[in-house]
Order: sequence, then C-alpha cells, then structure tokens
Amino acid sequence: MGFCPIGKGGPFAESGATALGGKIPINPSGGLISRGHPIGSSGLAQIYELVSHLRGEAGKRQVEGARIAMAENGGGFLGQGEAAMAIHILEKC
Repeated sequence: MGFCPIGKGGPFAESGATALGGKIPINPSGGLISRGHPIGSSGLAQIYELVSHLRGEAGKRQVEGARIAMAENGGGFLGQGEAAMAIHILEKC
C-alpha cells in the first residue's frame, strides 16, 4: 500500500509505527487472522471494525482521533494471485 519502502515492512512494524498509538495503526483488532478469516464474512468484519473506530466505539482498540480508515481484501484465485480485490476508504463526516 506504500506505507513504507518495499522490503522494509518488518523494520517499519518493529519500530512501533503500525501499533496502536503509532504513526499509522494497522489491524488494532488483530486483523482477519485473529477472527479465523471466515470466508465470505471477512470483508464485513473489516468494515464493522473501521466504522467502530470512526464512531469512537472501538473500546480498548480505539485509534484516537480516527478520521480516515481503509480496508483491503482479496478473494478467489486465478493463477498465482487473487481473482478479485477490493479497497474501501471510509471517512468520518
């Protein structure tokens, strides 16, 4: 997604930049794997999580001051990659 240079994701995450309270919090709920990645409902779980943050209702996972949220999800297989990809960007009004 361009949050850091290619190949630098590990050090970027280790720096705390993606942690709750970091520069760009990513997956404060633990992401889809923490939910068992239920096929078909993964995307809905992502949107619910993002809306909870934008409304200030995410409890101890809350990203303070959340104004913009993004979900990225892919599904199906075609050769080596995903057959469908969806990116949603939500903004607090």
